[in-house]
Amino acid sequence: MENIRVIPCLDVKEGRVVKGINFVNLRDVRDPVEAAVAYCAEGADELVFLDIAATVEGRGTRLEWVKRVADSVSIPFAVGGGIRQITDMEALFDLGVDKVSINTAAVNRPGLIREASEKFGREKIVVAIDARKNPPDSGLPRIEMVIKGGNEPTGMDAVEWAREVERLGAGEILLTSKDADGTKAGYDLEMTRSIAEAVSIPVTASGGAGTLQHLYQAVAEGKASAVLAASIFHFGEISIPEAKKYLSEKGIPVKM
Repeated sequence: MENIRVIPCLDVKEGRVVKGINFVNLRDVRDPVEAAVAYCAEGADELVFLDIAATVEGRGTRLEWVKRVADSVSIPFAVGGGIRQITDMEALFDLGVDKVSINTAAVNRPGLIREASEKFGREKIVVAIDARKNPPDSGLPRIEMVIKGGNEPTGMDAVEWAREVERLGAGEILLTSKDADGTKAGYDLEMTRSIAEAVSIPVTASGGAGTLQHLYQAVAEGKASAVLAASIFHFGEISIPEAKKYLSEKGIPVKM
């Protein structure tokens, strides 16, 4: 098993890091640069920056926000939100971003994944999958894709979509359970495992981390290659070193 990555997530709105529950009821947390610098010092393996209002507001990523963080970080840095075309990606890479994450744009135009992968290399292309669980008798996919900040259901099976994005050239998948997001009740292990077992590219588990055990379960039971969290890190409930120490003691390889 390769080293499991521990990744803090910066959900950014109006230039500030925010956090909510189930993608709503957002509250202010801190300045994104301040957070990024702190997480680098703590030993985070990567940082994810999501301009969470960009797609909903029909605009591109706020490059000035990204540049402030990119100029401050010393670890791999991924950005998502409002990325709709190759030129958007080029602008971000020019700022020093290591990876771009696309979601709604990929669903609307799947060919963008192949185009981006061929131009920049698949290791730079992350496809974010936001999903919710439906009851078995709903007539809808058990794990259904949602887009536009989780506001719009698609009727698409998230597991089938994961296979498709790998085929098109995505280098990894960032999977977020809308149901679990911000609840601190644990990652959706069924959802995570279903996606991870369907593809051979890395899958990052996101949504619901509340305890050290949840991080371990995402890897041991959910088969995730990385664990992403926001609330537990932002509010000082768990530190990056604590998370890595716990995972290491449980036999999970991490970069210390």
